[in-house]
Amino acid sequence: MTDREFRLAYVPGVTPAKWAGIWAERVPDVPLTLVSIAAAEVVELLHDGGADAGFVRLPVDRDGLSVIPLYVETTVVVVPKDHMVAAADEVTVADLADDEVFHPMDDTLEWTALPGLPAFTRPDTTAEAIRLVAAGAGLLLVPQSLARLYHRKDLTYRPVVETPQSQIALAWPTSATTELVEDFIGIVRGRTVNSSRGRTPAPAPVKARKQPRSPAPGGSGRRGAQTGRGRKGRRSR
Repeated sequence: MTDREFRLAYVPGVTPAKWAGIWAERVPDVPLTLVSIAAAEVVELLHDGGADAGFVRLPVDRDGLSVIPLYVETTVVVVPKDHMVAAADEVTVADLADDEVFHPMDDTLEWTALPGLPAFTRPDTTAEAIRLVAAGAGLLLVPQSLARLYHRKDLTYRPVVETPQSQIALAWPTSATTELVEDFIGIVRGRTVNSSRGRTPAPAPVKARKQPRSPAPGGSGRRGAQTGRGRKGRRSR
């Protein structure tokens, strides 16, 4: 048993179950504790020591942090199922020009120009904005994972092209790059357990040494002359 643990923070939309499962297999002596936290608060949590590492949405303030970008998400528009957008496979920002679009306070997309028309209010959270969309008060653009997280039967979503996209990254305090952090980096990067940066490489199999052949009783161990019928020599005349 050990009193150590590895604390992993993650923001809404990130599903850490796969990595947590691999951790349990590779580092069974150190429990992994998951810490769910808002995207705007994860950096402060890391600096305060509330987590050893965390999945964040870029951009974040990287001062004092090491960051490994992982993947980019598709941006989608969340609409009521009877909205005209639901009939399309994908839409552009121009297609939403006449719609009111919510811009929640916790939005992580970097807009140079907000799409659509300003909604009547700016919700504090994405979850609140989703409820307003369901009420028919406007639309919402979010990373696809958030549309899935806040899914409702009366809503649907479609990809929006030519929009900012959200990128997920792994971050941790640079000054606290511990062995356990290195272990988790290896898992996230897909290193095998036997890689050079893995926790405990499996020992290489020991090859059995070939034993010398025992000589036959009374023999020297070398292949002797044939004892059976030899080659026929030339008959002398």
